[in-house]
Amino acid sequence: MQESLRYQADRFRVVRVEPDASLGLPPRDVIRHPGAVIIIPVLDDGSLVFIRNYRLSVAEELLELPAGTRDKVEPPLQTAHRELEEETGYVAERVECLGEFVMSPGILDERMLVYLARGLSQKAQKLEADERITVEIASLETAMQWLRDGLLKDAKSIAALAMYQLRSGE
Repeated sequence: MQESLRYQADRFRVVRVEPDASLGLPPRDVIRHPGAVIIIPVLDDGSLVFIRNYRLSVAEELLELPAGTRDKVEPPLQTAHRELEEETGYVAERVECLGEFVMSPGILDERMLVYLARGLSQKAQKLEADERITVEIASLETAMQWLRDGLLKDAKSIAALAMYQLRSGE
């Protein structure tokens, strides 16, 4: 396969992929992304820490689990710790990886690593200048009700919650 750059942005690039002729596939534009992490912060009482985050792309405030794009030189576990504190103000004693998923493989190569964070203590948020994020605490039952009611729309949060629910057996 050969690639040629079509567009370069701060966090991603778009390339034209020319597949090997033996695959019989036409050329496609693909978004190359460094990957991201999503964190499921669990308080000692079992409650989950969500955020409300205004997303310009959909012109809407969304309920989400904290997440962020990986820095090219930063290990994903470090990204998880950093994003957890930046977005929620919580720091975790224990963080473990639950697995990964791909976001939209028809056009995007982004891989999301899912981390479970426990042993949380609250510090202060370290929001970036352009972030408007508030914290919301909810039980898993409430989060699942948000999903049923259509209030939880963020795909990465829905996927991570499914992984957590399967693991926790609830």
